[in-house]
Amino acid sequence: CPQREKNGWTGDTNAAMDIGFYNFDPITVYEKWMNDHKDAQLPNGVYPNIIPSPGWGYDWGNGPDWTSTNILIPYKCWLFYGDDLLINTMYENNKSYIRYIEKNYPEGLTDWGLGDWLPVHETSTTELTSSIYYYVDVKILEKIATLIAHEADASHYSSLAEKIRTKINEKYLNKQTGIYANGTQTEMSMPLYWDVVPDEYRQKVADNLAIDIQNRGLDVGLLGSKAILGALSENGYLDIAYSLAVSTEFPSWGYWMKNGATTFYENWHIEQIRDLSLNHMMFGEINAWLYKALGGITPDEEKPGFAEFNVKPGFPKGLDQFEASFICPNGKICSGWLREGGIMRYYLTVPSNTIAHLSLPNLEKDLSCGTYSFIVKEE
Repeated sequence: CPQREKNGWTGDTNAAMDIGFYNFDPITVYEKWMNDHKDAQLPNGVYPNIIPSPGWGYDWGNGPDWTSTNILIPYKCWLFYGDDLLINTMYENNKSYIRYIEKNYPEGLTDWGLGDWLPVHETSTTELTSSIYYYVDVKILEKIATLIAHEADASHYSSLAEKIRTKINEKYLNKQTGIYANGTQTEMSMPLYWDVVPDEYRQKVADNLAIDIQNRGLDVGLLGSKAILGALSENGYLDIAYSLAVSTEFPSWGYWMKNGATTFYENWHIEQIRDLSLNHMMFGEINAWLYKALGGITPDEEKPGFAEFNVKPGFPKGLDQFEASFICPNGKICSGWLREGGIMRYYLTVPSNTIAHLSLPNLEKDLSCGTYSFIVKEE
């Protein structure tokens, strides 16, 4: 936050880094910051919760739920740019970090972390939220090890990731009710968003999350704000996700705007005296969600750097016009749609030297460079 601390909080970027990738061209900033990560890392693998650090943050507020930037940012730079510099240069550092967690939490679950910072009301279980990020880190490190041909490491991380996922579900998923832990919205949305939920329980968990939001409105902190919109829109509840995105009732992003905000705040409670930065990106995933869920623009893991990309736009009830544009390494992608006279028209611009994998309710098609228009049959 720029007004009182001027510290590089890892957790804030962990929750909202996609804002950078969709809105700016952040790779050189992130390359510089990964060098700062290397400087800040202790010999045992531990990172502080702010980087660069003046010497504190190593024994409070760090852990995988906040300091996964060391793994997520290199992977996202590879995904968005096709640039393998960071996944290579950070690899040994990331192995050291995971080795520390594995050594200190051999059972596969970890409560090392700050947790779901500044929720509206309900506090979530830190062991669940931190263990989910531990799983995410290991799963991504498995992908990175495969990419750079460290086959033995990839095999180890594959087994470790499955162990963590199994332990999370054994301890925290009630298979009869489809509820994780105490059923807070963070505890429900994070397993969905980060693909921890076993396939056979996914819809039940999503149904429970949707019902709770309909009954009580929004109640998440930093970690839940990263997951909740995607957890809904990716599991059949786009309309509910959209209702959260446009709400102006407390608590909501629109409530801030109704009360004069032109930036993201640090706290849902705008009357707070402390923990109320008025320019704070940590609740900002909603911005990236517009690109991903409504514009439908996402990178393709098989062809990174937008050599190929996926487009699966969403059409929530109550929104009749939308457009998202994104400048990828090959040029400008534009995904938009318009409801007009009972007809839904969708249009897409694909830049040169790339292929779009378009998925509409009535159409699956691969498209090369050009501008296209389609009539969409809504489900």
